[in-house]
Amino acid sequence: MAEYERVILKLSGEALQGGLGYGIDHATVFDIARQIVDARKHGVEIGVVVGGGNIWRGGEASEEGMDRSAADYMGMLATVINALALQNAMEKLGADTRVMTAIEMQAFAEPYIRRRALRHLEKGRVVIFAGGTGNPYFTTDTAAALRATELHAQVLLKATRVDGVYDKDPEQFPDAVKFDELTYMDCLNRDLKVMDATAISLCMTNELPIIVFNLTVSGNIEKAVFGRNVGTVVRGASQ
Repeated sequence: MAEYERVILKLSGEALQGGLGYGIDHATVFDIARQIVDARKHGVEIGVVVGGGNIWRGGEASEEGMDRSAADYMGMLATVINALALQNAMEKLGADTRVMTAIEMQAFAEPYIRRRALRHLEKGRVVIFAGGTGNPYFTTDTAAALRATELHAQVLLKATRVDGVYDKDPEQFPDAVKFDELTYMDCLNRDLKVMDATAISLCMTNELPIIVFNLTVSGNIEKAVFGRNVGTVVRGASQ
């Protein structure tokens, strides 16, 4: 039996590009979709928050002189493209899904309404949340923490390219040390880049644990929902 009844999975846009330098790698998307569908078979209610960094990064555009609000709205549109790609892959695998967006796009997605999202999850549908929070200046990490909190998820699964949180970038420093457990304050005080500070603070306030794990290892989503050790757990000192 799975450890958690309801989870929110945070996927970066980069996770969908696979080995490509830009855009969407369809084989990678199908592999991620299959992992989600396999985990859902155990009765776990799953919501997915997708980023858009494989297509557009608002922060980088604003640093080059673009208006920050406009750049962030473009990033929100990129998350919708990724959400539709993931939905297509999961439905080809037989999953019942819904895409919900923080900005209304009724031709192909439902507007995000909390009570409707809860009903979809209760009916066994995988809900893909796009459009971030619907506001500029907030990351999709913060959107994931927000959705997990308001939908009463028991854990936030943060998918990455490495097997947890390290004291420095393990892709650049071979002597990087991995943490098995951290507190929210550890992440904030040491600036460990688990998620942005707003997302960490929101999780800390609502005592929402975070599991940071390697998405590229097939089966890790399923292991995470069963509570197996697949990465780094971030939680309060008393949890």
